[in-house]
This record gives sequence, structure tokens and C-alpha cells, in this order.
Amino acid sequence: QVQLVESGGGSVQTGDSLKLACSVSGRASRGYAMAWFRRTPGKEREFVSSISWDSGNMNYGAFVQGRFTISRDDNNNTMYLQMDNLKPEDTAVYFCAAAGRTMSWRYDYWGQGTQVTVSS
Repeated sequence: QVQLVESGGGSVQTGDSLKLACSVSGRASRGYAMAWFRRTPGKEREFVSSISWDSGNMNYGAFVQGRFTISRDDNNNTMYLQMDNLKPEDTAVYFCAAAGRTMSWRYDYWGQGTQVTVSS
């Protein structure tokens, strides 16, 4: 059974940084696309960033504007999201997701989320 567990969330101030981690168990992370999404109350789930199965392709939501960096360490079955210059509008629950098949962008596995709160 594949499980994803996020960590690294917290409460910070405007301009601060956080690094989220997504630990994968039950399967190796290598070879599968992974992504970060976020959700705020009253809003739909929003795409944050994705990284391809071979780390050759990274994508970001338009709102990121160079502030976030996605990466992965397949030797440790972990994906990361470095978030810099955080803004109050980045406040959300951040979820990681993993594809169910290799070379697929369909995310079949999801974590429970980690709260990020940015105060002004």
C-alpha cells in the first residue's frame, strides 16, 4: 500500500521560508511523477508544482513566480518543496501526490496534507 506523508509545514511571517517534504512508503518513488497541490477554505484545490518521473521536467503554478523549487531524492523516497518569500496568500493545506504508473501524470496517491500559515 502506497502512503505519502507530508511534513515541514508551520506558521511563519511574510518573507520567510519553509521546506516541505513528502515521504513515500510502500513503493519506491523513483520512476513516478509527483506533485504538490494546495487548498484553502472555500477554494478549489490548486496546482503548485510537479516533477516528472525522471526529474527532467518541473512545472509550477503561475502564482509561484520563481519563489518555490521542487526537487526529489529518490534514494530516500522523498520529494521536497522549497518555498521562499512566502506571502499571506500562500496560507493553505499543502498536499503531495504521486502517479500510479510510470510515465503518467495522473495522480493516484495523496497525502493527508500539512498546514502552512503565513502571517503579515
